[in-house]
Amino acid sequence: QVHLVESGGGLVQAGGSLRLSCAASGIWSVINVMGWYRQTPGKTRDLVATITSDGTATYADSVKGRFIISGDNAKNTVYLQMNSLRPDDTAVYYCNVDYTVRNGIVLSRTTDWGEGTLVTVSS
Repeated sequence: QVHLVESGGGLVQAGGSLRLSCAASGIWSVINVMGWYRQTPGKTRDLVATITSDGTATYADSVKGRFIISGDNAKNTVYLQMNSLRPDDTAVYYCNVDYTVRNGIVLSRTTDWGEGTLVTVSS
């Protein structure tokens, strides 16, 4: 019921910056958390950063001090500002939304994923 559209991935040199965007559309009662995850071939999909609707952010240790997650509630959009990029940041980055929907008389909490956007950091 929530569709996520990501943008901002691409190729950047080590030390550079990229800004990822994820816009949510669809039907929901409330968005609880939005976040970014990343995955490389043969690896698990790992948390990068999350943000709640009130602006509380969390980060993986590997990106603390380099990445900043932010959101625009009016636009239902979450951003990931990635600075000081390193080659090991190369991955497919996925946007995730944790939200609550009404199914008849039942409120259910669920998640959806974006399609992923590739970030490649060259050395």
